[in-house]
Amino acid sequence: MQDIKKIYEEYFETVNKYLFCLTKNYDIAEELTQETFYRAVKKIGTYKGECKISVWLCQIAKNLWYDECRKKKKIIDNDFNLFDVEAENKVEDQVISNDEKLTLYKRMQALDEKTREVIYLRITGELSFKEIGDILNKSENWARVTFYRGKLKLKEGEENEKRL
Repeated sequence: MQDIKKIYEEYFETVNKYLFCLTKNYDIAEELTQETFYRAVKKIGTYKGECKISVWLCQIAKNLWYDECRKKKKIIDNDFNLFDVEAENKVEDQVISNDEKLTLYKRMQALDEKTREVIYLRITGELSFKEIGDILNKSENWARVTFYRGKLKLKEGEENEKRL
């Protein structure tokens, strides 16, 4: 059985970033990250090794977030409430105006769920393609290709809007 402390040290940042992508709140993400590892310690005996440990931890984290939303009777919106992001000092915030971001996020809603999730994790979570692949139980290459195709679709949407 793996050392819990080592697992915590190795995967804390990945789980925390993933939860921040879902919650858009540093405090909630931090709290849920701690709860994720608490639950993982309690259920480490049920981990069968059928998936990567990071995927297992992110599944626990996602379920905790859904539980939290149900408790507070929040509606989980597929766009993960991107407009509530406290994105201080992020390059994309300095480059893209609020109107452009709003338009971009609206266009992103036309993408399929997996593509949208990859783009959110990459942009707002600042996760690597390897981390995204691990979280979504896919390969690094799949995450990279999905992100690239999503960007192409967003660019097509922008070009179509300019023609109108």
